[in-house]
Amino acid sequence: MELDAAKMIGAGLATLGLGGVGIGLGTLFGNFVAGALRNPAAAPKVFPNLLLGVALTEALGIFSLLIGLLVLFG
Repeated sequence: MELDAAKMIGAGLATLGLGGVGIGLGTLFGNFVAGALRNPAAAPKVFPNLLLGVALTEALGIFSLLIGLLVLFG
């Protein structure tokens, strides 16, 4: 019984990274919108960097979820 409880706690702690992903995505998009409103001509040049940042941030969230699932069911 104690091993099951430890697995649940470990999986919950491993998925805390998803909260950081949400904060990171909000920061990325918020700063992009603020910069695009200040300088609309530069927005298309910065947009590929935004997509790269979003992809890397989402990848960290998926890794965090995967680790949580591996701890829970592995």
